[in-house]
Amino acid sequence: MSQKILVPVDGSDFSIRALRHAMEIAKAMGAEILLLNVQYNYNTPNINRFVSREEVRKYQQENAKEVIDYALEVVKNSEITVHTKVRIGSPDFEIAKEAKASNAYSIVMGSRGLGAIRSKILGSVSFNVLHEASCPVTMVK
Repeated sequence: MSQKILVPVDGSDFSIRALRHAMEIAKAMGAEILLLNVQYNYNTPNINRFVSREEVRKYQQENAKEVIDYALEVVKNSEITVHTKVRIGSPDFEIAKEAKASNAYSIVMGSRGLGAIRSKILGSVSFNVLHEASCPVTMVK
């Protein structure tokens, strides 16, 4: 079984740059890439007062598909085996959990993503992944 490089993608230029870097590593190692998109869990009592759980789930699925499809376009002619996965929750913890669950060789991720405002308030996703991950983490600027 080939080693997997976990690449979190959120549609940002930073995540696509990280994906391109991971592709170089995967080619050199003969590794596979696992594209991971994490959707926030919007099923909270406050949100569900205005939007049904089904509408939230549909939004998450559509958003995840758009992000994953965009990333798949980047790797489509690369001859690298690519797997995809979507998780719901806090991106930093879900990335670390998926790395452990899939026995990832490493995580290659952008140093920033789409959550710039959130990262200023709550801390950086990439910073938290560095501290939570059970495997090496490469940050791509």
